Amino acid sequence: MIYEASQFVFEPTPAVARARRVLIKPAAGCPLPHPITTSLETLRAVVDGIKKNSDADIVILEGTNTGEPVYPIYRKLKFEFPHVLMLDVKDCIWVEVENPLLHPLAVPTFWVPNVVLSSDYLISIAPFQVRNKSGFFTIPNLVSLLPIAKYGGQGASAWKELQQLGMQKVFADLYFTLPFDLGIIDGRKKLTARDDPAKGEVEDYGKIFIGEPYEVDREASQEAGLETEYLALIDSGRSELEIT
Repeated sequence: MIYEASQFVFEPTPAVARARRVLIKPAAGCPLPHPITTSLETLRAVVDGIKKNSDADIVILEGTNTGEPVYPIYRKLKFEFPHVLMLDVKDCIWVEVENPLLHPLAVPTFWVPNVVLSSDYLISIAPFQVRNKSGFFTIPNLVSLLPIAKYGGQGASAWKELQQLGMQKVFADLYFTLPFDLGIIDGRKKLTARDDPAKGEVEDYGKIFIGEPYEVDREASQEAGLETEYLALIDSGRSELEIT
């Protein structure tokens, strides 16, 4: 579903009301404003909506591609909420999780923070970004849940072992391995860039997309007239699961 950003109020599903722990994964890996990162307005709306409809513990989890702590970035972005636990991927215990695909596209197992597995409801909130003429939405947003210590490199070469396998394939494998319940694309502004988002062009967009991560990423891609490769790869993975 698509909402006007100026009127956005987050109304969670009944599954959130039943949850004991809700985990939110924003885009907050660098201290730069929206749309490089998730906007404070949208993140606050989601946190407030959960609190009004649930007694669940709320966890916000993010990591950096530099190996530096994420907490100073949270403060810079003003991501500070009462009674919300703010965590850094690098401080978590990591657990190896198997890709359910019989023939993984790139990665048979992923190392992920154990708090992801112990949460009852998972939300990915990504800014509206077009990189190299492809959508970069709620599913690619999950990559910074992976500890760079396990995948090599920092900065531009972070997760270099995954880059060598093809990031579009990695995104698709993450979709199946980390089944997030909800994707939110924060399109208050739209970013169009090549490789470096900090050097991209920004324009007002004024839309919020909400849905199951694959569905919402597809809707945003169609809205922007994009051919997003990882979505086609997910289609092939879904076909394999249906056959098996």
